[in-house]
Amino acid sequence: MAKQTVRDLDVKGKRVLVRVDFNVPIKDGKITNDNRIVSALPTINYLTEHGAKVILMSHLGKIDHKDPEKCEAGKKKNNMAPVAERLQELVSGKVTFVPVTRGEELENAIAAMNEGDIVLMQNTRYEKGESKNDPDLAAYWAGLGDLFVSDAFGSVHRAHASTVGIATHLPSACGFLVQKEIENLSAAIDNPKRPLVAILGGAKVSDKIAVIENLLNIADKVIVGGGMAYTFLKAQGKEIGTSLLEEDRIEMAKEFLAKGGDKLILPVDSVVANAFENATEVKTVSNEEIPAGFMGLDIGPKSVELFKQELQGAKTVVWNGPMGVFENPAYANGTIEVCKAISELPEAMTVIGGGDSAAAAIQLGFKDKFTHISTGGGASLEYMEGKELPGIAIIQEK
Repeated sequence: MAKQTVRDLDVKGKRVLVRVDFNVPIKDGKITNDNRIVSALPTINYLTEHGAKVILMSHLGKIDHKDPEKCEAGKKKNNMAPVAERLQELVSGKVTFVPVTRGEELENAIAAMNEGDIVLMQNTRYEKGESKNDPDLAAYWAGLGDLFVSDAFGSVHRAHASTVGIATHLPSACGFLVQKEIENLSAAIDNPKRPLVAILGGAKVSDKIAVIENLLNIADKVIVGGGMAYTFLKAQGKEIGTSLLEEDRIEMAKEFLAKGGDKLILPVDSVVANAFENATEVKTVSNEEIPAGFMGLDIGPKSVELFKQELQGAKTVVWNGPMGVFENPAYANGTIEVCKAISELPEAMTVIGGGDSAAAAIQLGFKDKFTHISTGGGASLEYMEGKELPGIAIIQEK
C-alpha cells in the first residue's frame, strides 16, 4: 500500500488528530451497537501506547443547519457524550470529553494533555462548514494538532473539513482500519485472483449503475438479485407483476444485458406476495410467470441453486446488497443461502462491501466466515465503481 500508515509516523509526545467513525446508533442516550467504536481501538491503542496525545473527531447523525429549530434538535439528539462514556470503558487511558468543536475550552483541554491521554471533541457536524470542507475550519482544526490520522473509512468518500481539509495542513497517515479496508478492497477489485464473481443486490438499479458498469468490465461473472433484478427481467420482456421497477432504467438494463451476455446472471424464480406488508398469499413462482398483482420479495430456491453453481470455483467474491427483503424472515432465505454459499467457498477471498449485506451477514451469524466485511457502505460502493476516494487520495504517500 503506497499510503503512509500510522506506523510510519513518529507520534511520541505529538498531538495526533484522528478522524474516527463513531457514527453509532443511540437510543434514549444509550449506544445500541458499539461496533464502530471497537473497530477504531487498534489505532487509538497503538497511539496511546506510543506516547501520543490523541484528539478524536467524528460526526454523528445529521444536523440541518438551514433550519434553526431543526439544527438545535439535531445537536441535542446527536451529542457525542454517550460515545465518550463508552470509549472510557473500552480504553485504559484517560478520556476527556469536550462538548464543543472550537474555542478556549477545547484548546485548554488539549494543552493540558499528557502523553497517552485522549480527548474526544464534540460532533464535527455541529459546525456548518464541516460538510462544505470550509478552509478556515480545516485550518483551525489542523492548528490543534501536529499530525493527522484518517481512520474513518465510512467517511473517506466525502470531502469534508475533518476528512480532507485537515490533511492539507498536516503530515498525514492512514489508521489500521482504513489500511485494512484499502488492502482488502484493492486485492478484491484491483488485483483479484480469478475467477472474480460479483454479487449485487438491493432495491435499485439506479443506486448501482456505476458499480454494475465497472464490474461488468472487471469481473468474470456478475450475479444480480434483490429488487433491482426485476428491472432487468422487465428489460428482457418478462411480466413482473407489481415488483419493484425503475421504468426510466429499462433501456440501461437492456444495454447491460447486451454488454454482459453470459457474464450477467439473473434469478430464475421468485418468492412473491400479494402485498408488501400483511400479505394474505405468498408463493414461489418461475420468473417467466409472475402473476399480476404479485410482487417479488426474494429469490426462489432454483435461483439459490443457480447462484451456488455459478459461485463454484470462484477465487474472489465481492458481494453488495441483499437478495430480498431480508428484514422479514419470510423473505430472508435467499440472502441467508447466498451468504452461506459464499462463506463456504474453499480458498476464496470473500469481501462484503458494507451496507445492508454487511448487516445481514453479521445479523445471520456469518461475521467470522468472510475474509473482509467493509465498515463503509458508501465508500466501498464508490471503490467498486472505480472512483477515487478523496479522504484516501489526500493522505501522504510513503
